Amino acid sequence: MKIESQDFTVSDLEAFLDQLIDRERLALAARLEAASAHLEKVGKRVTAEAGSDGASGWTSHEVLAHIAVLSKFYGMLTYKVGSGQMSELDLLGNVHLRDVIGQEMAKTPPPELLAQAVADQRRTAQYLRSADAAALKRECRTTHGTVITADHIARYPLLNHLEEHVEQLERMLPA
Repeated sequence: MKIESQDFTVSDLEAFLDQLIDRERLALAARLEAASAHLEKVGKRVTAEAGSDGASGWTSHEVLAHIAVLSKFYGMLTYKVGSGQMSELDLLGNVHLRDVIGQEMAKTPPPELLAQAVADQRRTAQYLRSADAAALKRECRTTHGTVITADHIARYPLLNHLEEHVEQLERMLPA
């Protein structure tokens, strides 16, 4: 095996790490697209009259409204932080606002919520496919003192959260 690392410069190392981030970025976009496709299948079974899951007290319609809001909110944050348009964020205040908006969104018919959520997820997946490593590493400081990156927002509050609620919907709804 040829030893390469002895000739590496800091620039080489940074380029290598950026390649890894780019690979992961594409996998993240694919994972978001898969979660969105799963939501499309499951979400078609949501009705305005569906009952709650018992644990959260939310109906499937309310879970779908929450998914629509988080898809728009965290997708927008991923884009704004990644594009450098946002460097500070009152995360807690925005989360509180997100839930108020979710209550209003629950008045929207399920098919409209599903279409909005899927459209926002597609938009975010397209952004992830077009962004570069620097965009995903771009940081935003929250008012409570933490620093988050565009990658973190896309990966955890958006995608992980989305997958969790799609699984919740699937458990709530008859096949």
